[in-house]
Amino acid sequence: MPRTWMRFFTPSPRHHRLGLACLGVGLQHGALPTVGPRTLDHHTAVLINTGSGWITAPDGRRTAVTAPSLIWLTPGTPHHYGADPTGWDESFVDFTGPATTTYTELGYIEPDRPLVPLTGTAGPRAAISRIVRAARPDNPLLEVEAGAALHELLVALRRARADTGPDGTPVLQALARDALQPLSLAEHAARHGMTPAELRAAVKRAAGCTPKDYLLNIRLSHAKELLAATDLPVAAVARRVGYDDPAYFSRLFARRVGTAPVRFRDLQGRGAPDSRPDPAP
Repeated sequence: MPRTWMRFFTPSPRHHRLGLACLGVGLQHGALPTVGPRTLDHHTAVLINTGSGWITAPDGRRTAVTAPSLIWLTPGTPHHYGADPTGWDESFVDFTGPATTTYTELGYIEPDRPLVPLTGTAGPRAAISRIVRAARPDNPLLEVEAGAALHELLVALRRARADTGPDGTPVLQALARDALQPLSLAEHAARHGMTPAELRAAVKRAAGCTPKDYLLNIRLSHAKELLAATDLPVAAVARRVGYDDPAYFSRLFARRVGTAPVRFRDLQGRGAPDSRPDPAP
């Protein structure tokens, strides 16, 4: 017999402005009824923990679903899916909010990829469990707790994707390792036997951004650490993060961070001469 537990919420406009608002959560197991065809006005993440089934695309093609997998239901997209006769174990979360646009741009939500194979479901299930625990009618923190867990859920689902793994792809790992070297995009691509276009596509798929932005974020984060924890001159900081021209580095830093490197040091500096940032604990 199928077993179903679900709760639905009505967050206020203020809770929507937090970025993500949870509309519902459910745990289901067994030979569940077929879902759809239907179209929703919100997002739903359907986590298939065990079992198998199928999903039909808007063009009518049916694809097999094998756990562990994620089914994305996105607003305005018709969907139709169901478990095999033996049933499956699923968890679902309904949500909405302005942050869904940014999460989609970053590749965490994939409207064009309704079925995502996963390496496992432990991380996502832990985030969903936090929503379930918060779902008490007398919980005054319900909407905020559920919204916070939604952010964790999207990160956990991203980490669990079978095509990249929790630490990204080897390309991302190598880019992070070489980020502080003064290499061009073409030189980075050549190190991986790729064209620049292929490298851009690989980084976009895995990190949701361009290689330039991926490298820039790493460089500027390290520059901030050096500015805050050492008394190195700005020119030396620039060289250590891959920029031979300190004036260009300062302009880039100010444009992205919103303040000049010297000003950032005045606000955040905690260093001493020749000190170095310690590794993370």
